Amino acid sequence: MTRTAWIFIGLTALFIIGSLFSLGMGAVSISPSETLAALSGNPVKASHEAILWDFRVARVLLVILCGSALASAGAAFQGLFRNPLADPYIVGASGGAALGATLAVVFGKAIPIGVAGFLGALGAVMVVYVIAETSNFGSMVSLLLAGAAMSTMLSGIVSLLLIMSNQVLHEVFAWLMGGFAGRSWSHLTQASVAAFLGLAITLPMSRALDALSAGESSAEALGLDLRRARLLIVIGASLSTAAAVSASGIIGFIGLIAPHIARRLVGASHAIVIPASMLIGSILLLLADDVARTIAAPLELPVGVFTALLGGPFFLFLLRKGVMRP
Repeated sequence: MTRTAWIFIGLTALFIIGSLFSLGMGAVSISPSETLAALSGNPVKASHEAILWDFRVARVLLVILCGSALASAGAAFQGLFRNPLADPYIVGASGGAALGATLAVVFGKAIPIGVAGFLGALGAVMVVYVIAETSNFGSMVSLLLAGAAMSTMLSGIVSLLLIMSNQVLHEVFAWLMGGFAGRSWSHLTQASVAAFLGLAITLPMSRALDALSAGESSAEALGLDLRRARLLIVIGASLSTAAAVSASGIIGFIGLIAPHIARRLVGASHAIVIPASMLIGSILLLLADDVARTIAAPLELPVGVFTALLGGPFFLFLLRKGVMRP
């Protein structure tokens, strides 16, 4: 077998082991053997079976979904912009999600906070894309500039709303830090549709992303329809990002560092980088979630704190070594 095949086997093994240990971790510890028995339908302690199927399986699947969605979106945006600093929130999704969630809480959750975050993220990206397509700059530059401006503006609006309605500060702040406390099968179901749709759009664009890595002029010379490719990549990656945000809040660094690790392991072809990024993103987010719900048990800390603590130093290490590349 090739080196890439062995790497995927290794990542898959880590993914399975990490998932099993995550299912067993919590206030009630369940051994890997008992977890496997419950998953395979063999008899186990009734209380453990209820904990697994009613709470932990849905949560772990949701963590995997969000890690995969953020990593695939990060890989797509890094390829689209040829920018190693690009992450899933680069075109304004985080600011839109924050505003949507804040408005939902301020107005008494007439719309569920996750749904409001999803709509806010997609709405912000749509506005950024329209502005970029109608500007006088190059479209890639416009997307970056409009995304940065939109995020800054929406963050200011969120801060103003929180100052004026300080009674909702804690709830909004906890959501903005990201986490999976209290998540259930309904959250998984709601997020899955948009996440899979986003991935279904993004994966077929792998060849277009490879062409764009040589620059827009070269890609156009190869026959790539730049406007169509740009639109589909932005739609696919934004749907994945919005799906993750709707379920977990805003979780940083996963979508930034997972693609860099993938490229170091499997090369630059996006047909391979995106699946590898998804596995790595899932593994990293499972690890962060395990730490978040056990390090100060029974108190559960925001996952975003630990992805920052995990991702920040690693990102600086990659930067110091000069190995970052889109």
